[in-house]
Amino acid sequence: MANASMHESTYLILTALVEAPRHGYALLDEVRRISDGRVDLRAGTLYAALDRLRTDGLVDIEREEQVQSRLRRYYRLTAPGARRLAEESARLRSNADAASVRLRRAGLIFDGGAA
Repeated sequence: MANASMHESTYLILTALVEAPRHGYALLDEVRRISDGRVDLRAGTLYAALDRLRTDGLVDIEREEQVQSRLRRYYRLTAPGARRLAEESARLRSNADAASVRLRRAGLIFDGGAA
């Protein structure tokens, strides 16, 4: 699993849970913020991903509370989830570094920016 790439939405969900546990709608907002608005998950997509991440042991439910007669679940990143996120971050960084090196050699970027 460590070498398999991760979907961007999964990566962003895990990233959104690094600093603190969050409930579903707070996760939707945080993913949107982290991605500068590029990724706007739908609730169904988020909850399906959270179910899969729970099954994989990467996130867990920290607590549940009743809010206006609805159950609000707070999700937290697990230690295996943090390790998997760190592995994926390293993989993405390595790929980005390789692309940057080749672009610089080809004279297509300078100082880390586009030509």
